[in-house]
Amino acid sequence: MKHQWINYETSDFFDELLTGNSNPRIAARALVKYFKSISSEEMEQRASAARLAIRDMGVCFSLAENDGDADRPWPFDIIPRTIGSQTWNDVALGLKQRTRALNLFIDDIYNSQNILRDGIVPTNMVLDSPNFKKACSGFTPPYKAWANICGTDLVRDETGRFLVLEDNLRVPSGVAYMLENRDVTKRILPELFRNYSIVPVDDYPLKLYQMLSSLSPRKIRRPVIVLLTPGIHNSAYFEHAFLARIMGVELVEGSDLFVDKDDSVYMHTVDGSIKVDVIYRRIDDEYLDPEVFRADSKIGVPGLMRSWKAKKISIANSPGSGVADDKLIYSFVPEIIKYYCKEEPILPSVPTYKCSDPDELKIVKRNIKNLVVKPTDGAGGKGLLIGPNSTTTERTKFKRLISQSPRKYIAQPTLKLSTSPTYIDNQIKPRHLDLRPFILTGSESWVTPGGLTRVALKEGSLVVNSSQGGGSKDTWIVDEGT
Repeated sequence: MKHQWINYETSDFFDELLTGNSNPRIAARALVKYFKSISSEEMEQRASAARLAIRDMGVCFSLAENDGDADRPWPFDIIPRTIGSQTWNDVALGLKQRTRALNLFIDDIYNSQNILRDGIVPTNMVLDSPNFKKACSGFTPPYKAWANICGTDLVRDETGRFLVLEDNLRVPSGVAYMLENRDVTKRILPELFRNYSIVPVDDYPLKLYQMLSSLSPRKIRRPVIVLLTPGIHNSAYFEHAFLARIMGVELVEGSDLFVDKDDSVYMHTVDGSIKVDVIYRRIDDEYLDPEVFRADSKIGVPGLMRSWKAKKISIANSPGSGVADDKLIYSFVPEIIKYYCKEEPILPSVPTYKCSDPDELKIVKRNIKNLVVKPTDGAGGKGLLIGPNSTTTERTKFKRLISQSPRKYIAQPTLKLSTSPTYIDNQIKPRHLDLRPFILTGSESWVTPGGLTRVALKEGSLVVNSSQGGGSKDTWIVDEGT
């Protein structure tokens, strides 16, 4: 069998491990040397060991299929991605800056609305957004931190520059898979961890617990924290159960909680009711409280918003935080950073056309073949048009959609996403990827060292989302030269 690297080409994309002339990047030297030293047979043995470990650990993800939800083992690539520590330190500063500005924006929108009066962001774009929740007006959560857990999607362009692709401020998922990726990699490549200086990620559960504790209305040593899940049929239920178990908090559904006449939240237990201080919620706003949002919700808690506004309970992420999660608002984030932080953005955003702007709509329709068109409230890679890969029929359909509902769409240039060596079908091939680091904000702010790298497993595909069949790999932040 030929060695897997023999036909690897970095092409005209920025490759995470190799330079244009196929030499290892500084942060990847030891990693590339190791994988080039092992035989094809050993490579397949390691990959098989990874698949077995994932099955034994029960790491799975639910895919929406035509015939219902289908659980499948977590698709994992054994070749890690490396990022130099100095590069990452700059990215982390940019993520903290961006999250701070977005939290200040959300707090302003539900209170003074200064940014709207000053004309930095158009009023109608915010107040007409389905993510603006009027019921949250007049409230400020602890530390003005609305989005306590933020998952910011990053990509690298053909020069290797990091850009922010989107912000996930409501119920971002994926961090459990980041932790499991590291665990699996340690199992199958233990020798690399002995010889490589890799920043650990396994303190995330402690950091998350500390952040949630800092939100407690009762200043007690051990506040009662619960993780609120929609239930076992949710695609991210594995992560809900994983995080609750590893933090040592109760995993609850809406029926496990109730709001008493004093507006406090309590949890049913076999020993009686226990007062709850903090809810890490993993259900959407619309289903949180049937008294305020959807009356037909069976997974929420009646009276929860009343308790929250009375400051008897803290909820992470706060209801209403999605007002900054809208992809139309994304296009204003550079101005939002300048407005609240009085600083230039450290991390650039992807140039974005707003279809709600008549002039920009004309540009989008004229150049749709070269653009990616996204629904402003979309998630999981659904409802996209990737212009270069689209048919004439698909482009005609999207022109009609954006003309009918321009507020619901934005468009961006098709980026040359970076690639990384990926082991597929006994060969090592370049595949496009992104990165989702997680930013925790409570009494302090903290960024995961690296994050969840998602990989488009199909050749040439730019869609990396797990829900659309993408895979994943471990992400290493390493000292250059190690």
